[in-house]
Amino acid sequence: MRLKNKVAIITGGSRGIGRGVAVAFANEGAAVVIVGKNKNTCDETSAFITKNGGNAIGITADVSKEADVAGMVAQTLEQLHHVDLLVNSAAVNLPYREVTDVTMDDWNWIMGVNLTGIFLCCKAVLPQMKKQHHGKIINFSSIGGLSGAPGRAPYRATKAAIINFSECLAAEVKEFGIDVNTICPCVVETDMLRETKKTVAIPNIPMPPEEMAEVAVFLASDEGRAITGTTINAFGQGNPLFYLPKK
Repeated sequence: MRLKNKVAIITGGSRGIGRGVAVAFANEGAAVVIVGKNKNTCDETSAFITKNGGNAIGITADVSKEADVAGMVAQTLEQLHHVDLLVNSAAVNLPYREVTDVTMDDWNWIMGVNLTGIFLCCKAVLPQMKKQHHGKIINFSSIGGLSGAPGRAPYRATKAAIINFSECLAAEVKEFGIDVNTICPCVVETDMLRETKKTVAIPNIPMPPEEMAEVAVFLASDEGRAITGTTINAFGQGNPLFYLPKK
């Protein structure tokens, strides 16, 4: 098992990519902490993992709130005693919406969850990781963090910022044995995709969350020890290169 005896906090761990990562990490021997705003889905995911022989607990928290994040990390340390892995998967999006139609509430909501949430979670686990002199942080961005698109400004702005934030953090914490990397999926079959999808010119070929989970397992394991401060573009069959016009 590649993650035996590791403790992993996974935000957004009750559904979508986060759930896929949680199940994959548990299958590799990690004790996983499922973090989300919905207690029922957190408990359901942790129960599913436990039923299948894994070790999991659910913690309800809003990652955009500093007190919630601090309480979540404190509870993790109280029950599991250390934190080796942090996966920031929690994210929200809007349906297609042009900038002139984006309200301040829309903007603050997306910034709060997608970007501030990552900042707060990283900040909260770093004292423990520095004390241990090891740790791995994996932040999920998106193909949308690499380029713009109409109707997606708030979401893509956060995803672009995540890439730069991760690089800055990786440079700060390398001396403590902590690795920080970013994964950029393309189109993944999740509830958020179904809720916000708008037809685009390039064909979308959704990947199952399990494919992203395998990339995260690699980065979290000793196999990924040479990689930090790096963005991995995990586009699958949705890679735009496959749809460039032919001469």
